[in-house]
Amino acid sequence: MAYNPSDPITSEAQIRAVIDGVHIAQRHKVIDHIDAHCANWIAHSPFLVMSTVDAEGRVDASPKGDPAGFVKVVDDKTLAIPDRPGNHLFMGFRNILETGRIGLVFFVPNRNEVVRVNGSAQVVRDEDLRESMAIKGRVPDFAIVVHVEEAFFHCGKAVIRSGLWTPDQAGPVDALPTYAQAIHDQGKLDQVDVTLEAVEKRLKFNDEKRLYDE
Repeated sequence: MAYNPSDPITSEAQIRAVIDGVHIAQRHKVIDHIDAHCANWIAHSPFLVMSTVDAEGRVDASPKGDPAGFVKVVDDKTLAIPDRPGNHLFMGFRNILETGRIGLVFFVPNRNEVVRVNGSAQVVRDEDLRESMAIKGRVPDFAIVVHVEEAFFHCGKAVIRSGLWTPDQAGPVDALPTYAQAIHDQGKLDQVDVTLEAVEKRLKFNDEKRLYDE
């Protein structure tokens, strides 16, 4: 049975009654463009989380990663994200086509803070833009162009609490399922005569040969 909350919050006022007060630095840090500090951060970021939403309000969050600086700062109001080979579900693409809304969180290894960008987005095939983001001669088939509405730095408390950059202090992972085991079980693939070994072989091939479909 699904959990049913007994004391739900229904207004911002209820939150402010418990936790109030915003430091002046926080109130004024949100800008409407990519300034030199944000651009420098994005140039050092090899990983981001991209959030999109469909017309019915269903949200998707997807990881994107490449060598640092893979997101192109086209100008102070525009970013471009190359599309690389993935799971071919295209949930983010579908959401962008429906609502055009996007949120990004940029991570830089060994830095606790992140940069957040919110705005609108389009899926494009602009040839010059895509060619400028080629890796190993592989030009992405599509790019996501982000029209920046908000950009700001977010404090490092979440990353500090998580210990994200201190893997030597992390707990054991032996009990976790492999990726192959998880999707084989969740998809009940044994019922359609797809073996775990076949899934493991395909995923190994993807990781070794399909990073850029070279």
